[in-house]
Amino acid sequence: MKAKSLKRSSKKEIASLFDRWNKSLKSGDPNKVVKNYAKNSILLATLANKPRLTVAQKKSYFKFFLANKPAGKINSRKIEVGYDTAVDAGVYTFTFAKTKAVVKARYTFTYRFDFNKNKWLITSHHSSRMPEDN
Repeated sequence: MKAKSLKRSSKKEIASLFDRWNKSLKSGDPNKVVKNYAKNSILLATLANKPRLTVAQKKSYFKFFLANKPAGKINSRKIEVGYDTAVDAGVYTFTFAKTKAVVKARYTFTYRFDFNKNKWLITSHHSSRMPEDN
């Protein structure tokens, strides 16, 4: 059996994964958002108290989250790139078109390259409101 190659990325490519995720948010379709996540990923969402582990749980959260028409913007970030894995962590702001609310939060996305799907997928996503904004 031939061994798979290791996938090495760039900070620019990993930064573009947020843009891909944010674009899927703007679609308004929770199914499109969830396609960014690996099968066994965890979502620790900004506006939810419980972890989302299953596809159904993530879809349920994003159905709720997308109802207010969010758009995210990175304020600051640090990206670390490894072989087959990457981390993008920092601060982002969501503006909600429907409610006009603005939420600033800390975030961490961890990614793993899925060789079967030939794309980067989110393995964990943690997002929490800034403490001074609560």
